[in-house]
Amino acid sequence: MSLKIKIGDSKVLESREAMDGTMIRRRRVTSDGKIRFTTYERIEMPTIMVRKRSGNREEFDRDKLITSVKRSVGKFFNSSLEVEEVVDKVVDRIYDLGEEEVESSQIGDLMLDVLAEVNEVAYVRFASVFQEFKTLSEFEQIIKKQKQKKEVTRK
Repeated sequence: MSLKIKIGDSKVLESREAMDGTMIRRRRVTSDGKIRFTTYERIEMPTIMVRKRSGNREEFDRDKLITSVKRSVGKFFNSSLEVEEVVDKVVDRIYDLGEEEVESSQIGDLMLDVLAEVNEVAYVRFASVFQEFKTLSEFEQIIKKQKQKKEVTRK
């Protein structure tokens, strides 16, 4: 079943700003009052180009980042909301770079930084995919490196 609803033919029942202030959630109802639905408004950010390993360039796509996180480490989070929060942190850091073009490897490194803060197992799993681990010693090295970082921050 597919519904075609025109937003212009609806009225807003309630609007709420997201906690971080980057999105507005609106509860709406059609003009006949039969269908209720939700819309989300997100701040449109400037376009950033991503330079891939192959040398190709493409427009940064937040949804593509969400898909890759869900595919590689999604099972280490309790909900899609947690994945969204991780991606939001990475996207913020990408825009904080202030660059019009970033390397795909920079995005991967930023993702690793955020995952190291929020979920160590997801961090190791993502690192293994992103850095294309081929041996057990590569896992051991990344775990040792993460343990050393934790020791430094505890002191």
